[in-house]
Amino acid sequence: MEVNPCISSENSLAERYALYRERIKDFTLMSDIFMRNVFKERECVEYVLRIIMNEDGLEVIDHVVQMDYKNLQGRSLIMDCVAKDGKGKIFNVEVQQENDGATPERARYHSSLLDMNLLKAGENFQQLPETHVIFITGDDVLGCDLPIYHIKRIIEEVNLDFEDKSHIIYVNSGKQEDTDLGRLMHDFYCRNAKDMYSKVLAKRVQKLKETEEEVDTMCQVMDDLLKSAETIGEAKGRVKGQLEERLRNAINMKKEGFSVSTIAKILGVGVEVVEDWLAKDKNNITPAKC
Repeated sequence: MEVNPCISSENSLAERYALYRERIKDFTLMSDIFMRNVFKERECVEYVLRIIMNEDGLEVIDHVVQMDYKNLQGRSLIMDCVAKDGKGKIFNVEVQQENDGATPERARYHSSLLDMNLLKAGENFQQLPETHVIFITGDDVLGCDLPIYHIKRIIEEVNLDFEDKSHIIYVNSGKQEDTDLGRLMHDFYCRNAKDMYSKVLAKRVQKLKETEEEVDTMCQVMDDLLKSAETIGEAKGRVKGQLEERLRNAINMKKEGFSVSTIAKILGVGVEVVEDWLAKDKNNITPAKC
């Protein structure tokens, strides 16, 4: 969450908003909160995709930011921006400043979740649209000192493309060369609209940073995130407290002569969990399992 660490919900609303406004001045498109608000404008998403895909005629006909893609059997994801062009191609654009947020495995998962949510029951597999998962990264994650990387499957034995219509693209924002892509990456780091090459992006950035209504909207978003983070923190604290209480109960029951299987049954956990708790207690280590 990108809010000032000194901000607390205990501050008055006016105090919090004053701090938010100062923080907003430093936002760039590499900031998650700000990028998502910039991308609410279809023209901005379209401009970025035209540059990255090197397609001047690319037209975005639909897009959504912070889309929750569900996996009922496992981990879901909230994707930064998902767009559809006039040819039916689907694009997921993610800004990842940290390397661990842009691993190949994560890109693979984004691609698979897109597929899971794009094909309706009863539809033929050939109806899956062409997809492009695009990671704009703070560092050169793949390490070959290139401005952009295009990844797709191949048939190794004959070195031919495996045409499954699934693509992954990494854009290295550290490469800001004198090209359309390099200038776009320059713009992703600009705090001020006047410093940007793109008139499309500059117009949106200026509106978000200098229009009172938009600034207030940004402040509200940041305040909601702050309160959400504090709620999550409180919930984690309660879970930790419950875990520690169960640990103490397990230790006390063991001292009273209860078997491990009986302790597990009483506390509603697996036998291996209780064994792990008791083993770690010998070293005075709080267990990680729950």
